[in-house]
Amino acid sequence: MEEKIELKWKRMTKGPIEKPLFEYLEGIFEESLAKGLMLKVAVGTDSQRSKKGYKFATVIIITTSEDLGGGVAVGRGGMVIGANFFSTKYKKTKEGVKERMMFEVSKSIEVAYEISPLLDLYDIPLEIHADINPDVKWESNKALSEAVGYILGMGYDFKVKPNAFASSSAADRMSQ
Repeated sequence: MEEKIELKWKRMTKGPIEKPLFEYLEGIFEESLAKGLMLKVAVGTDSQRSKKGYKFATVIIITTSEDLGGGVAVGRGGMVIGANFFSTKYKKTKEGVKERMMFEVSKSIEVAYEISPLLDLYDIPLEIHADINPDVKWESNKALSEAVGYILGMGYDFKVKPNAFASSSAADRMSQ
């Protein structure tokens, strides 16, 4: 069993978050909903190989939109909240890819599980984004069915590449 890694969260444009994540998110939700915005949350994790192991990043992306009526909604931006951590546990081989992909998914699910009560309270939809390629020619594809089963089994919606922007873009950038 993987030891619990204490994540130190930061807002990508504003620096470290100095209060508990739950409290910080609640403030964002309250403020955004008071402005009449609709919210959606995506959680994703990615990793990059480094000299001694892997640098991981988990992100929470909050996207905002406004309902203009008549079935028209327009995007009003988003916020990226993320945390980095490091591990030497995973092998830098093709065989280690599936294990690392599943760890990335489990980290995203762990964070989603932690914030789900708040999302449920405000009726905000959540997706887990997995940095897994649906194309069989890529190594990450070996983890696809297991990862999707895990995410769905936990009761979450999911996205994989190329639609998994939380993991494939934001977490990817943060893990470099």
